[in-house]
This record gives sequence, C-alpha cells and structure tokens, in this order.
Amino acid sequence: MFIRTDRLFLRPAWIEDAPELARAIGDKMVVRNLARVRWPYTEDHAREWIARGKDPFLPTLLVTLPEAGGRIVGASGLHEDGDDLAFGYWIARGFHGRGYATEAGRAMLQIARVLGHTRVRADHFADNPASGRVLRKLGFAPTGQNLARQSLGRGGASVPAVGYEVDLTEAGDGQDASMPKAA
Repeated sequence: MFIRTDRLFLRPAWIEDAPELARAIGDKMVVRNLARVRWPYTEDHAREWIARGKDPFLPTLLVTLPEAGGRIVGASGLHEDGDDLAFGYWIARGFHGRGYATEAGRAMLQIARVLGHTRVRADHFADNPASGRVLRKLGFAPTGQNLARQSLGRGGASVPAVGYEVDLTEAGDGQDASMPKAA
C-alpha cells in the first residue's frame, strides 16, 4: 500500500531501509515518546521490525519526503491494542513543527476508512502534549481516560498517558476532502 499527499509519500519499509530507519528514529527524545520501540534503537531492531509479519488491514508505513530523494522522516500506522484498533506515529526530531505528523496521520486515517475501520484509538504520554495537539487536529477526541502505558523507550517504565478516539464514520473527524484515496 502506498499513498501520496501534498508533501509526503507513505510506503512500506524494505530491508534496504534498515540503516536509514535506524538513523531516523535513533534519537532518545523521539523513542522515549513511543510505547513499542526500544532504546537504544539499532539497525538490528530496524531489520526485525521490517521483517515482521504484516497484516494488510493493519498497515504501518514509512513517511518519506519525495523532494529529498525519499528521505525517511517518520512512520505512521495502525495496530491492535487489546480489542482496539490503535493509531501511532513518530516523526524524526529534525522534522518536528512542519505539519508532517498531521499530514501523514490524515493519510493513515484515510487508509483506515478504505480498509473499513470505523473507530480508532490513540494515546500519548502525558509529558508529550505536542502529540495530543496532532491527535486533536486529526479529529481525535479525548476519552477522559488517563492510562498507564508501558514505554519500552523508557526502559519498560509505566508512564501516564492520555486516551483519545475518533469515529471514522462521523463528519468533522479530520478528514480532508482533498486527501487522495489510498492506492
């Protein structure tokens, strides 16, 4: 699955991406905000992640910049979290503040719609309010649940998190009519 937005190209990861992926995510300040990524993150971790089994209804795609030769700047994806469908993303620190997380997130939610998903959950660590702003821009609403989430990037510590969800069948959920359809 591939999707092109105004500035980004979201695509699957290939084994050849492992060195660049490890460099892109290899920042402790990025990894500490992720629940399912270990620190330090190595090329071996990248190869393991790329080689894992993939469910076509739960895509995770690299976020790349076509005008920069396809440089990897992050990832965005869907995954199971218990009985819920969850959304997650990361953007390399050198690319924060440019709207890439929101643009990639909109594309991923469009993919979720095309795949027939109707409700998506997300959360962010309470000490990372910027992620909450991205989720709200995407149409996620706080659930009122304060959670304790394990963070592999923080050595497996239990960290306070804030829960969100979005109903993909409702209007006003961050869907942009100009967004392309998933390919």
